[in-house]
Amino acid sequence: MKIILLEDVKSLGKKGDLVEVNNGYARNYILPKKLGVEATGKNINDLKLKKAHENKVAAQQLADAEALAEKLKDQCVTIPIKVGEGGKAFGAISTKEIAQAVKDQLGYDLDKKKISSEEAIKTTGMHEVKIKLHPKVTGTFKVNVIGK
Repeated sequence: MKIILLEDVKSLGKKGDLVEVNNGYARNYILPKKLGVEATGKNINDLKLKKAHENKVAAQQLADAEALAEKLKDQCVTIPIKVGEGGKAFGAISTKEIAQAVKDQLGYDLDKKKISSEEAIKTTGMHEVKIKLHPKVTGTFKVNVIGK
């Protein structure tokens, strides 16, 4: 019996795969647990439409991420930090502070977990920060740290 998997099944296939299984396995395990549906003409057509839609959405997300990376490339965010004698900072700039500054100054809502820098930002001056916008797209922007 041909089955379209609705979820990943170990040693059988991934979600959306069209697989051939024994009739008993399909009737007694796959279908009752809603892990798959029988591969009828309608279900196969629905699967093709769903995959086409997912591909279109994925391509749009990739294009949006690339456009945002291009916009961020020349942007600079200014963050004040408390400094002591000799320009030595008290603490470091966190990714949460960077994300909040980008939201306030540039209007982009970025995930703090996807922001990274080469080393901790503990000094005043310009620093380059990377952000993972998409699995295939990494953008960069500058953070200007000033003493207050």
